[in-house]
Amino acid sequence: METLLSLHSISPLLNSKPSSSKSHLLPSLQTRSNSLSFTHKSITSSLKRHTSQSLSMPNSWFSYAQQGLAALALSLALNFSPLLYIGNVQASEFDVLNEGPPKESYIFDDAGVLSRVTKSDLKQLLSDLESRKNFKINFITVRKLTSKADAFEYADQVLEKWYPTVEEGSNKGIVVLVTSQKEGAITGGPAFIQAVGETVLDSTVSENLPVLATEEKYNEAIYSSAKRLVAAIDGLPDPGGPTTKENKRESNFKSKEETEEKRGQFTLVVGGLLVIAFVVPMAQYYAYVSKK
Repeated sequence: METLLSLHSISPLLNSKPSSSKSHLLPSLQTRSNSLSFTHKSITSSLKRHTSQSLSMPNSWFSYAQQGLAALALSLALNFSPLLYIGNVQASEFDVLNEGPPKESYIFDDAGVLSRVTKSDLKQLLSDLESRKNFKINFITVRKLTSKADAFEYADQVLEKWYPTVEEGSNKGIVVLVTSQKEGAITGGPAFIQAVGETVLDSTVSENLPVLATEEKYNEAIYSSAKRLVAAIDGLPDPGGPTTKENKRESNFKSKEETEEKRGQFTLVVGGLLVIAFVVPMAQYYAYVSKK
């Protein structure tokens, strides 16, 4: 009986659910624990916020510096890099050789410098010559030569490529104008050279083509050369080349004064870009820090 009572008396203790740790604490201790936990969370949040701000400020300064350097590089590239022609010059040069002589005209304007009026006038002038005298003259403009040393070698190459035999090329003439080098050349078969004459050929190559091309008067250079060649074949008086004033060719080399002036401008621009790239971001950074 005693054994049964003792077991019954302790059964509530065995069947009771375990309570949380908070229920065993005194109210004062629970309040203190809650305040400590809140303080710990506040300190942690403040530290995170301070760390985030301290990290963001250098990152912001570094971003400004990167943007400044990028602006400096871009400005230098735009202001002082030489302008590059976009396109395959060598390919167009060989296209002239591979496509052969023009079938519906007498002009191969690969450089794209001749106007519609000039092309129309040339076609009328040269077609009339071919119908009357059976001489055909082809005019070619290219931007730059890479396969040959000068315009004369290229003109000979075109003549041999387009008219492989002497019979085909005897009464043919080739006039080449290289726009970037401001030079030209004239070649042709034996009958063409004899009909025009060495004097007119040399004068046209040394006066009409290079002088007018130097002034970028490409239409006038081509058409005036065509008129001199046609007049020579027809036995008419030579129209002549440009006047003495137009014959004056300026040097492409810069003087010492011009070089020094350009150097001073370059130094000034670079200095200004450096100020923009570094001083301005630093000023912005200090202004940002002072506000904080």
